Order: sequence, then structure tokens, then C-alpha cells
Amino acid sequence: MNKTVKIYIVLLLLLFAGTIAIEFSKPKPVNWTRTFNERHKIPYGTFVLYNELPVLFPNSEIKALSISPYEYFNAHYNPENASYNISGSYLYIDDFAEIDEVSAQELLDFTASGNTLFIAANYIPQPFMDSLYIETKNDFDFTGKATLSLANTAFIKDSITIEKGLSNIYFSKLDTTKTTVLGYQKLKLEKRINFVKINHGSGSVYLHLQPVVFTNYSLLKSDFNRYSSNCLSYVPNSDIYYDSRNKTKTELGNSPLRFILSQPALKWAWILGIITLIVFILFNAKRRQRIIQIIKPLENTTISFIKTIANLYYETNDHNNLIDKKIIYFLEFIRRNFYLDTQLLDDKFVKNLALKSGVDYSKTKKTINLIVHLKAKQICNEADLKALNTTIEDFYTT
Repeated sequence: MNKTVKIYIVLLLLLFAGTIAIEFSKPKPVNWTRTFNERHKIPYGTFVLYNELPVLFPNSEIKALSISPYEYFNAHYNPENASYNISGSYLYIDDFAEIDEVSAQELLDFTASGNTLFIAANYIPQPFMDSLYIETKNDFDFTGKATLSLANTAFIKDSITIEKGLSNIYFSKLDTTKTTVLGYQKLKLEKRINFVKINHGSGSVYLHLQPVVFTNYSLLKSDFNRYSSNCLSYVPNSDIYYDSRNKTKTELGNSPLRFILSQPALKWAWILGIITLIVFILFNAKRRQRIIQIIKPLENTTISFIKTIANLYYETNDHNNLIDKKIIYFLEFIRRNFYLDTQLLDDKFVKNLALKSGVDYSKTKKTINLIVHLKAKQICNEADLKALNTTIEDFYTT
């Protein structure tokens, strides 16, 4: 290696070292991602709120849900007296409340038993809106700042003005017989409702359409945290069940790759390296031997036998017998795959089956209702048999 090559190598190393030094000396940019994660200290995380809950509710036990609301509250449901053996307030804060239909119904049942539901989100799940007879509207052309205030005159001095993270979603329709307006948002010259209390059964549902007021960005401002505290003051000082979409996300934990995965550039370099390795393996895994002759397997006559038996049953027009056998086989399939008791085909069974099978609740209910109807029917016809077969096959496919 001559002297010139050595000089070039040294200059290259110096350039590389300088590039690294410049990158590490740059200030880390602020992450404005709207995560609403209780572990994140970025502006739109909820770390401050989650850690201040014991202060806001000193006589309450804070319980973070690690499973879906349906799984948690249904486990504490007592069917004998149709009540729950726990009580308290369910708290959820996010841009979009990702609550599935079955969990939404479970939360409404829990609230109706004398408990409290508090959701702060720009977009309320449709099952809540349908059950509580409310509607929201979004004026997408909004830009600028907005003033948020509470209807209670005791909080009139705690109104705030926000410029970042706002949406222009407001309640456009309410059931006035059950709803109490608790707060407003004033955008430009229009004053809209954004915070309400809705009576549901023996409990109360609180809905707030500006979740940004509960993030770190807002709570760390001395003139903002009073507004957020006042909103939460409507929640009773009982056990708090804190829920968020982040419980299902994979955390880095103690993984040896946690630093690499936490840096976008290193993360993508790692992914690119893995993809390159996989492509290399695929292209070098080609067969290097003679093609093996394909021997056609023996024909399976089982299907032909089944078709023959099916035609025999069908030609006898014994529809009741066929319907009974299909129902017995379908219920056995449920017991074997989902471990559910099929003796009582009630609404509780339908909810459990929809949750475990992943099939839409309305489709599951339609299937079970048809089975219950045909089991009770004395004389079934060909149309009944075809309807049952179509419904069950659709369930299997889904």
C-alpha cells in the first residue's frame, strides 16, 4: 500500500468521524406525534395525566387495563343477579377511541349498572353514538385557535385558548331528555358544544371532543391544567379503570436491539439488511439437482362417497333430518374450536362466540337466531335447508 492510498484512507476516516460528530451534536427534534401513550413524555403523550391520576383521585385505585374492556368487565359480571361485582369509572383518552362493538356494548352495560364512563376523543365509536342518540359534525375548513370553556359558572375563570392540536368536531345532535351540556368550544365566532354528560341507566357517560387538553403539552401549562382538572372533577372518586390502545402495542423492553429500533436511521438500515439477506437466501436456494418426477397420488374417493350420501338424503326430502344433522355438526364445531357451552343459545353466548371467532356480531346473531328458529320449527322445507346451509357456510368462510 503506497503513501497516497494511506492518505486517502485517513481522510476518509476523518470525514466519516466528522459526519458522526455532526449528527450527534444536532439537537433532537421535538416529536409531535399524537400517540396519547401513557408512557410517552412527548408533547402529545399522556404520561403526566396518568401519573397525576392518584393525586386527582386520592381515594381511588388506578387500574390499567391490559385486555379489552369486554374481557375485563365480562369476567366480573354475575349473571345470577345481572350485575357486576366491581364498580368505578372507565377512562379512555385518544384521537380515535378504538373500542370494538362488543366491548362498547359491555361498557354501556357496565355504565347502566351505576358506574361512570369518561371518553375524551375526536371521534366517538359509532355504537356509543347510536345507543346514546348523539351525532357529531366536523368542519374541516377550521384553522387557527379556539377557546374552551365549561358551562359551570364556578369554572368560568378557567377557560383556555389552544392553538395546537385542535379539531373542529362538535356535537350536532343530542338527546335533551338525558343530556347535560358541560362545556363549549368557540372557534372563530361560533360557539359549539364539546363536553356533555349523558344519563345511561343508573350511571353516567361523559364525552369530551378535545383530547388534546389531557396531553403533556396542555397539562404542563399552569393556565391549562385547571381546565383539565375541572373536566375530570365530574368523575366520581372511585376506582379508575384506565384504558388505551397502547396496551396491544409491542414495547422494546429489554431487547438487545432496543437502541437500534429507537433510532429511525438505524432501524431502517437493520430492516434493509434483513431484507437483503432474505433475498440472497431465496436466490441461492434454487435446486441444483435433477427435477424429481411428480407422481400423481391416488384419487381420494371420500368426497365422491360424501356426495352420494348427501344426494340420498336430499332426494328423500327429509329436510328436518338434514337440518338437525347440520345444526349438530355446527354446534360441535363451536364446542371443539371455541370451547363454548352450546346448551343455552342466548345473547351472552352470541357475544362470546363473536369475540372468539372474530365474526361480526350481527352476522353471528343472525346465524344463531336462524338455528334457534329451525330447531323449534316442526316441519322444515327446502328453503329452510338452503337458508341454513348458506348461513353456516358464510360463517365458516368469515
